[in-house]
Amino acid sequence: MLATRLTLICHAVTPLQKQGRFCDDEAVVMDWQGAALSLAGRYKKPHRLLCAPEVRAHQTAQLFGADAVVEDALRDGDVGQWKGQQIAQLESDLLGAWLADSSSAPHGGESVDQLCARVGQWMTSLESQPGHIVAITHPFVIRAAVLHVMQFPVSMFYRIDVEPLSATELRFNTVWRLRLETDMAKSTPRNESNP
Repeated sequence: MLATRLTLICHAVTPLQKQGRFCDDEAVVMDWQGAALSLAGRYKKPHRLLCAPEVRAHQTAQLFGADAVVEDALRDGDVGQWKGQQIAQLESDLLGAWLADSSSAPHGGESVDQLCARVGQWMTSLESQPGHIVAITHPFVIRAAVLHVMQFPVSMFYRIDVEPLSATELRFNTVWRLRLETDMAKSTPRNESNP
């Protein structure tokens, strides 16, 4: 049986993230030329390139190829009325309820439970699709995918940090696994005589 390799890449940072706000459908902030050069050839072909429907995901996907296919299951968690809002200025009782209860959606959007179920269903559909999939998506989606693979309770959702442009490697070969990789070129100490 051939394995499924899923590389989840978090979109680049956005202006609203830098301001401590919930994302809306905004563009990313980055040095495109420098990023494209540093990411060029990161993943060898053949692979399927997928991205979430939001602008920030589609722009980030362009760093990995021009042939990204939009996958709705990769869309960001819907925070309803909180889109674009500064997190520190939200009503603390509502924010606290949302953080404490994964089934709540005081913003009128999607609950964490609903998000995790959506991502889990999509990942189950990938189990019969061998090959390498590179998917550009959002921190919430990547958190949900890690919970699914590790079979963690949803209460662990907010204990997973996902940085912009980070890559999370997941593999399926009869069972899902989280794969931690190193870039040996970066981690190998330099010889003093050979800089």
